[in-house]
Amino acid sequence: MELRQLKYFLKAKELLNFTSAAEELYISQSTLSQQIKQLEIELGVPLFDRIGKRIVLTQAGEEFSVYAKKSLDKSKEGFLAMQDLRELKSGKLEIGVSYGLRLTLLAALKSFTSKFPSIQIQITFNTTQTLIHLLEESKLDFILTFKDDFYYTNLEYTPLFSSKMSFVTTKENDLNRKEIKLEEVVNYPLIMPSMEYSTTHFIIDALREKNIKPNFSIEINDIPTLIEMVKTGQWYTILAQTTISSDTDLKSIPIKGKNMEREAVIISQKEAYKTMAMQKFLEILKQV
Repeated sequence: MELRQLKYFLKAKELLNFTSAAEELYISQSTLSQQIKQLEIELGVPLFDRIGKRIVLTQAGEEFSVYAKKSLDKSKEGFLAMQDLRELKSGKLEIGVSYGLRLTLLAALKSFTSKFPSIQIQITFNTTQTLIHLLEESKLDFILTFKDDFYYTNLEYTPLFSSKMSFVTTKENDLNRKEIKLEEVVNYPLIMPSMEYSTTHFIIDALREKNIKPNFSIEINDIPTLIEMVKTGQWYTILAQTTISSDTDLKSIPIKGKNMEREAVIISQKEAYKTMAMQKFLEILKQV
């Protein structure tokens, strides 16, 4: 059963004349008759009684017309919905983001929502590995995070910018340094994100390269709480500069050394269809 057959049937029902219906549909009468006949064969019931040159709707035809009209109406609604999506009048974006890039996301959100206010956005904060798992299950459209050592061949990585790893303390701290070495950092009481966070793995790997055993005072799985604890002045931490760049209570001292930068990336599924909303959001992210 095809939509055009339903369209032909409803026009014939409206005019009760195959010739007139065919003329309005810009098809031949034989084409119209043939298509309606095929529809009747598929349904197993006659939709019209043919009485000479006249046609009369059967009871089955009357009942079927209700469903035929609903089907055509729904198809029109679907077409309009696709138009809206193309014109960004509706739709939904599901975004995963690591906490360290929340400010980057916020800047992009401000720009995107001002241009496309009808797009619904759902944001999930989590660790990179958890977000990748959600992405692979198609529960997210894309991820904004820092690139780690794990590379997935089924995913597409789009680089955005690099962020310096920094030793973070309070503004009131009298540690006045333009930069600091990683081996010096371990002499301070460090509070770090727990092991599921890629930042901690990054620092541990860097310490091991220098034959330094990691010794963290506290590990915690909530970055906002970690930052509040650093603000007490009792602990220090190591985070990407972008994580605390707008916090007026904290200061960051760049960590000196090779490979002390992290690359912010957009991760999406390879060869997956990118909606127009997603394409526009990614364009804005690249400009932030």
